Amino acid sequence: MRPKMTITAAGDFMHYRMLPQRYEGFEDVKAFIERGDVRFFNLETVFPDETCFGNQFYGGGYVFTSERALNDARAFGFNILTFANNHAFDFSYNGLLRTLDAVRAAGFPGAGVGRNLDEASDAAFIQTPTGSLGLVAAVSTMGSEAAMAGRQSRRVLGRPGVNGLRIAGRIVVPEEQFKILEEIDARTGVNASDNILRMEGFAPPKPEGLLQIQSTLFEKGDALRYETHPNETDMSRVTASIENARRQSDYVAVSIHSHEVESMDKAVPPQFLAEFAHRCIDAGANAVFGHGPHILRPLEMYKGRPIFYSLGNFLFQDVAPYQPEDMYEKYGLTSDTPISALYDAQTAGNTRGLLSSRYVLESVIPCIEVEDDAVVKIELLPISLGPGKESWQGGLPAPGFGQGILERLQAMSAPYGTEIVIREDGIGEVRL
Repeated sequence: MRPKMTITAAGDFMHYRMLPQRYEGFEDVKAFIERGDVRFFNLETVFPDETCFGNQFYGGGYVFTSERALNDARAFGFNILTFANNHAFDFSYNGLLRTLDAVRAAGFPGAGVGRNLDEASDAAFIQTPTGSLGLVAAVSTMGSEAAMAGRQSRRVLGRPGVNGLRIAGRIVVPEEQFKILEEIDARTGVNASDNILRMEGFAPPKPEGLLQIQSTLFEKGDALRYETHPNETDMSRVTASIENARRQSDYVAVSIHSHEVESMDKAVPPQFLAEFAHRCIDAGANAVFGHGPHILRPLEMYKGRPIFYSLGNFLFQDVAPYQPEDMYEKYGLTSDTPISALYDAQTAGNTRGLLSSRYVLESVIPCIEVEDDAVVKIELLPISLGPGKESWQGGLPAPGFGQGILERLQAMSAPYGTEIVIREDGIGEVRL
């Protein structure tokens, strides 16, 4: 018999400036979050200091703030987190380790990042007055596999990093097209170095029916399509952590940070992500919380348990006071240029990019009640982060009643068989 517990969750917490002590809507959002015994969020930033350099591999832009951001997270009521995301490695190992130390010093249980792979892949546990929960966290969008933590050996320290979920992607092509690709390989010598390594025994033989050209894998098949699956080694590590957490806590939740897409519609979850989430539930997870693409994605009820493919943004302040030189060079500038000019180049004068879309500034906070291993109720608070405001004015969550947020989630979740009703008080409720 497992106890009754309530879990609230939020998406990306991207923080640059300290919160005002109070703002309109703050108390309502805080009150809803604090209905949870467990209150989760994704800390999408790191806490570098003057000893930290900008990494060559970074998450699209360098995201950073002060560890005082954790005080703001506490003010909202959060009590457990992950920062396993594409920005965890923006300031290399020092930035990651400083953030890890700050999270622990602040008393937040945190999953998905560690000083080695065993630590990063372990569940983080939180004990509440109503029971305990284990959180397992992973990230598929890493910028580079160099961000992945490494397992320690008997004589060598493990490598700090994130609990990475690599993607096994391949393009399936009919036989005639596969022959053309083989001809391209043979006539151009694009794979000559790899072929020599195989001949000399430094690489395994090429599998039958597969061809890799540079980093793209092709498979001979019946029709043209692109397939993605979780890397089996990484998937097995995640499910083992879930199974272990089931033996140490009343409930288990999984966090997954994934920017990858299935098509030009960012709201559609990619194939590998759906497979990952289903296998997490099969392994014993009670809920899966996705984040990363900075927009809402569908809610699927799988075997009676929720998969939020993306919770979008919770707090989104996307204007940094400065950036490393690499970021300026990306747009043909130097750091002699004012930061405002860099953002104008990046966003074409605020006409493109994340903040040009209202969907980036809309989300939901779920409140999930579980009892004796079953989900018995799910309520959804729509939140708005201030669409239509200037970039420096918005980004703070407030209730978003009557703005079509829940209606949009209804529509995108319906193909998954999920029914969401909108009550008279403006709260969404999932039909179970």
